[in-house]
Amino acid sequence: MYTFSNRLKIASIVLMIVGALGIIGGFVMAPGTIAEAKEMVASHDGGHGDAHAAEAEHANKENDHAVAEAHGEEHGSSHDQHLLDQLQNRPWAALYVAAFFFFMISLGVLAFYAIQRAAQAGWSPLLFRVMEGITSYLVPGGIIIFVILLLSVLHMNHLFIWMDESVVAHDALLKGKAGYLNPTFFLIRAAIFLAGWIGYREYSRKLSIAQDASDDDSNFKLNFRISAGFLVFYLISESIMSWDWIMSVEPHWFSTLFGWYIFASMFVSGITVIAMVTIYLKSKGHLPDVNNSHIHDLAKFMFGISIFWTYLWFSQFMLIWYSNIPEEVTYYVSRIADYRLPFFGMVAMNFLFPVLLLMNSDYKRINWFVILTGIVILAGHYMDIFNAIMPSTVGKNWYIGIPEIGSVLFFAGLFIFWIFRAISTQPLQPKRNPFIEESRHFHY
Repeated sequence: MYTFSNRLKIASIVLMIVGALGIIGGFVMAPGTIAEAKEMVASHDGGHGDAHAAEAEHANKENDHAVAEAHGEEHGSSHDQHLLDQLQNRPWAALYVAAFFFFMISLGVLAFYAIQRAAQAGWSPLLFRVMEGITSYLVPGGIIIFVILLLSVLHMNHLFIWMDESVVAHDALLKGKAGYLNPTFFLIRAAIFLAGWIGYREYSRKLSIAQDASDDDSNFKLNFRISAGFLVFYLISESIMSWDWIMSVEPHWFSTLFGWYIFASMFVSGITVIAMVTIYLKSKGHLPDVNNSHIHDLAKFMFGISIFWTYLWFSQFMLIWYSNIPEEVTYYVSRIADYRLPFFGMVAMNFLFPVLLLMNSDYKRINWFVILTGIVILAGHYMDIFNAIMPSTVGKNWYIGIPEIGSVLFFAGLFIFWIFRAISTQPLQPKRNPFIEESRHFHY
């Protein structure tokens, strides 16, 4: 049985403490008045040069005008209030991006785990305890996400503009969506999704552990059936979740590919973490029956799903760019104008690096190579979520600073602490899984 080492435990707690200080600092530094907001922007623009400020101002002119019309106010005062809202949003958005990113890793692992169960895969049972440990983060991660959404409904932030009744009152499009985009129904959907995901994880884990002590395969068969049924619920709930939690931060824009796009991001991130945790445990003398073929198959999924993500990203971008419909292209115009480096950088990190590093089959068996690729993939998909949330909540007023770094450190520490604590509670190798011998002798 794996023992949660004191060194790793202390490291994760230190990350949480440092991260918490960064999160608090982000909220403390946020402006409280319009005058403070103007001063902060002037100081930031001064550090980047007048040319940059003029370019950013030009890129956001149309957006500022739209906000002014929505509020029915004069352009100047509306812009000032909008600027204050964006700067006050920044620590909230940084917190939300990091919270969702680590939650989606766990949710991606849950999907992969359920697929392995439903497919009765013979190669992966040795990795089930690792997957179950990672999915344990669904509980604290889901609670934190729900609290952030609840605070948004209570108007503690401006992440979701459709929650502002004064905005909806002057926006015909948002009025038309009010039957779906309303705070009560929004929270009900979130509660149903979280209950379904966590409920399946806990019950499947219970059956998995019970199978070790059983003298028949009844628990295994029941786990197979509920996993197959859960995948139907997962595909529906994940799509709606991506509309609610991510796409609705920009409610005037929509994409029919968006649910699959977010799924691809969470799926490859989850598989990447499975590979990294497995390699770490094996380096510490655990999982002795896991061989290079298991790592190779995980790396093969990392490679393949990275290409799948790129296909979805390009399909969504190319069709919108080619059609050039104003209400659709504004989503990409703001990101290319104000987020050029993270926007195109994450494409390189999520496609070029995995393809170049993992195309060779032999490299998929080299542990440090897989770890290196995994770090790049995770950083790239953090930037993917960053690009999805930040332009709609903070506009051009972004940069990677204390709130962003603090949020990532805090949730990284919590994630590491929680999953390794869960992994240490049960033996790492299932005993009575019908396919355990096939998994033990798996060679590619």
